[in-house]
Amino acid sequence: MSTSTDIGQPAASPGRLRTARYALVLGGLTAFGPLSIDMYLPALPAMAQDLHAGDATLQLTLAAFVLGVGAGQLVLGPLSDAFGRRKPLLAGVALFVVASLLCVLSPTVELLIAARVLQAFGASAGMVIARAAVRDLFSGIEMARFFSMLMLVTGLAPILAPVLGGQLLSLTSWRGIFGALAAFGALLLIVAAFALPETLPAHRRRPARPAGVLRGYLSLLRDRVFVGYALGAGLAFAAMFTYISASSFVLQGTYGLSPQQYSLVFGGGAVGLVLASQVNGRLVARFRQHTLLVTGLVAGTAGALAMVLASLAGLGLGGVLPPLFVAVASVGLVMPNATSLALADHPEMAGSASALLGVLQFTVGGLTSPIAGLAGEGSALPMALLMAAFAGLGLVSVGTLTRRRGSDQLAEVGVA
Repeated sequence: MSTSTDIGQPAASPGRLRTARYALVLGGLTAFGPLSIDMYLPALPAMAQDLHAGDATLQLTLAAFVLGVGAGQLVLGPLSDAFGRRKPLLAGVALFVVASLLCVLSPTVELLIAARVLQAFGASAGMVIARAAVRDLFSGIEMARFFSMLMLVTGLAPILAPVLGGQLLSLTSWRGIFGALAAFGALLLIVAAFALPETLPAHRRRPARPAGVLRGYLSLLRDRVFVGYALGAGLAFAAMFTYISASSFVLQGTYGLSPQQYSLVFGGGAVGLVLASQVNGRLVARFRQHTLLVTGLVAGTAGALAMVLASLAGLGLGGVLPPLFVAVASVGLVMPNATSLALADHPEMAGSASALLGVLQFTVGGLTSPIAGLAGEGSALPMALLMAAFAGLGLVSVGTLTRRRGSDQLAEVGVA
C-alpha cells in the first residue's frame, strides 16, 4: 500500500487534543448529510399536506438531495485534490447556508426540490473533503480507528436530528427546521474557517484538468478492489436509506407512532449504529478490517430478513423493531471499514477516491427513495425486502471483488 507516512501514523502527527478537534470539526462536516436528511423526516406528512403533494412526490426531496450530493462530490473531490481542502470546503459550506434559507422560503414542492439540490451540492463539500482530509492525516489501522471515531460524532446527527426535528415541529412549522439547518451551517462555517488547517500540502496536489480527472475516475473504476469495497459501502447505505426514506410513513402510518415517538425509535437505531462503530474501533487492531466489514454485512442482511419474517407473520411493532435495530446498527461495522479499505491504496488522489466512494453511496441511495415511496403506508414488508436485498448485494460485492486483498489485509494489521 502506498502511503505518505508509516502505516498507522498520522501524516501531520496531530496530538490527542488536536485529533479530537479534527474529529469534532470533520464529524460536523460529514453530519451535513444525515442532518439534512433526518431532521425533517418527522415533518414529511405535514409537508405533504402543506405543499399539496403526495408521499412519493415529497420523497423526491430526499432523492434530489442524495443525487445532488453525488454530483457535488464528483466536482468538489478533484477540486480539493487540485486546490487543497480549505477553499472548496468553505465555499461549499457557504452554499449550504444560502440553499437552506431558500428551502425555508420555497412556496411549492418543485421549488423546494430545486433548493434541495443546491443544498446538497454545498453539503457534499463537507462530506467528501472530510474523508479526504482523514486520508491526508492517517493510514492503516489508525485511519479505520479515526473513521470509527468520526461515526461517534456523525452518529449523533441521526440520533439528535429526528428528535430535534420532532420537537421543533411542535414549536414551529417544517420551515423552521430548514432555518435551523441554515444556522448550523453558518456556525460550522465559522468554526471550520478558524479550526481546520489545510491538510494537503502544495507538492501533493494534482491539476484538475477535465481529461485528467476523467482518467483518474476511470482508473479507480478499473480497480476491482476499490469498486468492491465502494459497492459494499454504497449498498449498505442504500439499505439504510431505504429505512430512512420509508420509516416515517411505515412507523407513523402503519404502526401509529406520533412524530415524537417516531423520532425516539429512529434515534434508538442510531444509538446502535454509534455503539457498533465504537466496538469496531476497538476490534480493528485484533481482527482484519475485511472480516469486520463482512460481519457487518451479514448482520445487516440477517436483521432485514428477520424483519421480513416478522412482517409476514403479523408480529406487529414489537416483532419488527428488534431486527430493525440489528440491521441499522450493522452499518456501524460496515462504513468505517469499507471506507478505510477503499481509500487505503489511493493517497495520491484521496479527494477523487472519496468523491467516487460518496457518489456510489448517495446515487444508489437516491435511487431507492422513489422505490421505497411506492410502498407507502400499510406494511413494513416492502421496506424490509428492499433492505435485505441491498445488504445481501453488498455482501456479494465485497465477497466477489475483493478476494485478492487477503494477504494485504493481514499485513495491514500486522498478522503474518
